[in-house]
Amino acid sequence: MTVIESQITQLEKELENMPLKEALQLVAARFPGEVAFSTSFGMEDQVITHVIGKNKIPMKVFTLDTGRMFNETYEVWQSTANIFDLNIDPFYPDALEIQNFVNERGINSMYLSVDNRKECCRIRKIEPLKRALKGVAIWVTGVRAAQSANRQNFKMFEWDEAFQLIKFNPLLHWSDEDVADFIHQNNTPYNKLHDQGFLSIGCAPCTRAVQFGEDARAGRWWWEDSKKECGLHETKVLADIVDPELTQDNLK
Repeated sequence: MTVIESQITQLEKELENMPLKEALQLVAARFPGEVAFSTSFGMEDQVITHVIGKNKIPMKVFTLDTGRMFNETYEVWQSTANIFDLNIDPFYPDALEIQNFVNERGINSMYLSVDNRKECCRIRKIEPLKRALKGVAIWVTGVRAAQSANRQNFKMFEWDEAFQLIKFNPLLHWSDEDVADFIHQNNTPYNKLHDQGFLSIGCAPCTRAVQFGEDARAGRWWWEDSKKECGLHETKVLADIVDPELTQDNLK
C-alpha cells in the first residue's frame, strides 16, 4: 500500500460516520494551508460553505467565474460572502486566450459544435481550475452520489491522478431531501433559479430549466446529441464546475 493509499484509507475510517462540521475541521487541521473547497454556488456547495463560514474553518474557498454566469449566481455569491464574512477567491479565464477564442469562433460558438463547447469549457473552467488547485493537497467538493448514475461509484476520498491530490466529497451520501432540509432549516442563501426548475446551474448560455420527467442534468448543453455522464470517460465527474465530458487527457 502506498503512502497516499494509506492516507485515504485512514481518512475514510476516521470520517466514516463523522458529522459534516467535525469532518471538515479534521481535514483542515490535518492538512493546514493545503485544503481548498470549490463552490459553484449550487445547493450542495452552499451547505458546505455555510458550515465553513459559520465555524470559521481554515480552508481556502474558491470559485471559477467563467464570465458567463447567471446574475442570480453573482447575487448568491455576494450574499454568501456578506453573511459569513467569507472571502471566496475567484479564478478567471486567461484574458488573451478567451479573446482569441471568441474572435476566431464567435461569442456563442458553443452551439455550433461539441468541440467548440469543450474548448470553451477548457478555457473558462479547466485552465482556471488548474491554477486554483496549485499547492492543494485536499480538494473538497459538493459531489453527491444522487446527482447522477456516474457519481454513484464515487468514494468519499479519492486520489485524482490528473491534479495529483486527494478529493474529499463530504456530502457524497446526502440525498436531495437532506440538502434541501439543511438549506431551509438554516436559512442558508441559495440560488433562486433552483425554484424555477434549474437543478444544475452552470453558465447562462449552456443551462436551462429542467422540464417535468427529464433527467436532472437535462438542462445542461441541451442542444447536444452527445451523451453526458455515461461512464465511458477516464476522469469521473468531479463537481459541477467540471464538464462531465472532459476526459483526463483534457485535464493535463
